Amino acid sequence: MQFLRTERLGSVQTIWLNNPPYNFLTDEVMGELLDLLRTIDGDDAIRAVVLTSAVEGVFVSHYSVSEILDGVQSAPIVLNPRTAGAALRMSGLADHVPGGQAGLARAGAGGVANLRRYHEVCRLMRESSTVFVAALNGRALGGGCELSLSCDLRLMAEGPFEIGQPEILVGIIPGGGGTQMLTRVLGAGRALELCLEGAPIDPRRALEIGLVHRLVDPDELLNEAQRTAARLAKRSPTAVHGIKTAIYQGGSTSLEKGLHIERAQFLTAASTPSAKQAMATYLADVEATIDAGGDISDFVADSLPAWVEGTKVDFTE
Repeated sequence: MQFLRTERLGSVQTIWLNNPPYNFLTDEVMGELLDLLRTIDGDDAIRAVVLTSAVEGVFVSHYSVSEILDGVQSAPIVLNPRTAGAALRMSGLADHVPGGQAGLARAGAGGVANLRRYHEVCRLMRESSTVFVAALNGRALGGGCELSLSCDLRLMAEGPFEIGQPEILVGIIPGGGGTQMLTRVLGAGRALELCLEGAPIDPRRALEIGLVHRLVDPDELLNEAQRTAARLAKRSPTAVHGIKTAIYQGGSTSLEKGLHIERAQFLTAASTPSAKQAMATYLADVEATIDAGGDISDFVADSLPAWVEGTKVDFTE
């Protein structure tokens, strides 16, 4: 791979984006990432992924503006929402025709396929039973912010870095899922502010509004992300998938539909042999604490940390 570096340690795969000096996302970078994610999705032994950058001080500057400009300049017409929708449907159909995407590219519609590829990357990450942890070691603007939003957890280095969605400053909107994922992560008010202002925010502000989960010393960022990934890799993959489905899908629909999704995922996870064994082991742990003269507070203080670290039950399913 030309633009990605990878390392496997146990059940954790670390991916470094490597397109110096600015780590722009491009069609080639996203193509490599999509291929790798499809491989990971088919490997049950990989339970968590850390996504970071090989470029010092930069996670992703943003998607290549020159590629976006080339794509729209080659388009034969000015699009409106109706014609844009037709172009997207045509691109989807072209996936099933040999040479179909190449033909669309020659007709000036190649940018549509690139946009759909970006969204496919986001979809794979969010629908996977694998946990994705973003280790933001620097600037994460535009497509970089959106790529981090596709991860389940975001850890960011403390420092003079920026994160945000500046697309409106050049007259466009976030196109890699930013409007949708920001709304779900931050709520409509914060999402509107970030997207309409276009001004990047610093890591401390990002932590304050909930855009990132933790700030970490730059020298410790990768280790902390990998430790987090290793811990979460010990969770039941069925439960991980169920939680992600219930939150990402159920959380953006009606409460009634969301509760239905949660019920289905709960019953699915609870019926697995490993979950049954884990619940029996948990009950035995609690009973042992009580038999020794303790109570639930003692169990939480003395025994629960081992459960959090994932050392009590093997969730190999």
